[in-house]
Amino acid sequence: MPQALDPASSKRPLIGVSACSQQLPGRHPGFSVGEKYVRAVAEGAGGIPLIIPALGEALPPDQLVGALDGILLTGSPSNIEPYHYQGQPSDPGTLQDPQRDATTLPLIRAAIAAGVPILGLCRGFQEMNVAFGGTLHQKLHETRQYQEHREDKELPLDEQYSRGHVIRIARGGVLATIWPGSTTVPVNSLHEQGIKDLAPGSIVEATAEDGLIEAFSISNARSFALAVQWHPEWQWQPGVPAGAFPFYRALLKSFGEACLARRTGRTDPD
Repeated sequence: MPQALDPASSKRPLIGVSACSQQLPGRHPGFSVGEKYVRAVAEGAGGIPLIIPALGEALPPDQLVGALDGILLTGSPSNIEPYHYQGQPSDPGTLQDPQRDATTLPLIRAAIAAGVPILGLCRGFQEMNVAFGGTLHQKLHETRQYQEHREDKELPLDEQYSRGHVIRIARGGVLATIWPGSTTVPVNSLHEQGIKDLAPGSIVEATAEDGLIEAFSISNARSFALAVQWHPEWQWQPGVPAGAFPFYRALLKSFGEACLARRTGRTDPD
């Protein structure tokens, strides 16, 4: 379990949470992040969440990572613009967020270089791959190589997140250390895109039954650097009626411990 939450404690790690750019009611531009990600950081990882606005070049990544003990890269309805991985232009109407791309991609590289723990979820998983030279399938279902990984958007949210597939955890990796009890575990699945070419210097941590990469780590990272295609922020709490909450909880706990270790090293170097 992460440390008990004590608002007065100076030991709780400061964890940045990536936000999306969004058009707010009244046509005012703004930034948004789902409450589930913020609560996963505060309650699941035991950290203090700080929202990272999608300001692009106006947000110096080196200065930002110097102030943080960890970074959570959130999921999003938007996709990475394909030119970042030399992909073909997206179909008309594809939701994209160039301001987020301009913020997260350099931030990921700065975080790894600085030894800041980082956990990428869904879009964040894809961002970590693209940041280091990997590529993406823009529409997995059109490749005819993979099973259905998209959610049924007509279903209630609980049902969308409770359906998915099984992943197989690679032996000897980061994920196997976090979850040593089993090499297979069910996860939710709510994504249209997926990894085509894994970034150089990355290690496969888990695959779906159809062979699609579902988790990877960064081999030369000095701290926790894991990316997963599923959404552990949704059903990690004990007592939920469905989902793989013990596995998701273990992921958040391990990430939080790495962030706390960085916090402790920065504030108490002896």
